[in-house]
Amino acid sequence: MKAFGIDLGSRSVKLCRMEDGSIVERWNGDTIEFYRKYGVRSTGGLTVDLAPLGYDSANSLAATGYGRMSAAVRDARIISEIRAHMLGACFQGGLEEFTLLDMGGQDYKVVHVSEGRMVDFATNDKCAASTGRYLENMARVLGMTLEELGCHVRNPVHLTGTCAIFGESELIGMIVQGREPSELAAGVNRTVVKRILPLLDRMGEETILLSGGVALNPAV
Repeated sequence: MKAFGIDLGSRSVKLCRMEDGSIVERWNGDTIEFYRKYGVRSTGGLTVDLAPLGYDSANSLAATGYGRMSAAVRDARIISEIRAHMLGACFQGGLEEFTLLDMGGQDYKVVHVSEGRMVDFATNDKCAASTGRYLENMARVLGMTLEELGCHVRNPVHLTGTCAIFGESELIGMIVQGREPSELAAGVNRTVVKRILPLLDRMGEETILLSGGVALNPAV
């Protein structure tokens, strides 16, 4: 059996192809570029055409992510982001008891999984604080790439603002004071962790699986 999965994220689009229950191919690309290349405009809005990526109607197709409702994916089974991440974590992690922390571009989600089922969750879907967007903005202010930002953990500067927009002002003020860029970068990473820890403590599971773009930041 062949199956496709597509995650229409706020910052990137992910595709996964499976055959006979095994992942055989992955693809990752920028969201805006994806819509420009594979989006087809119609009277009903935007439809995604996956044929150029190897999908045909003989395959089963599941869609999830930030844009799953606004961009129609033909013949797709729509799955909520939280459920999709939970099922993926169970499949790839091989676990039934864990806490899933998904840190994406626009929001983060904490999901408590017990006996392979979601029993509790929390999200910050009303604000981009402590997400990939926040890290992108802070890296831009510091003149660093995201890869460089994720290298710094020592002597973190104390930062109070976690807003993806207004946190820039506090960081610029610290730069004017002459603080070291490496310490500021460490402070940014520490701020993300501080915001997440209370939710992880509430869920109460020792095993934590981390997913989403922020999982690529080794400092976090």
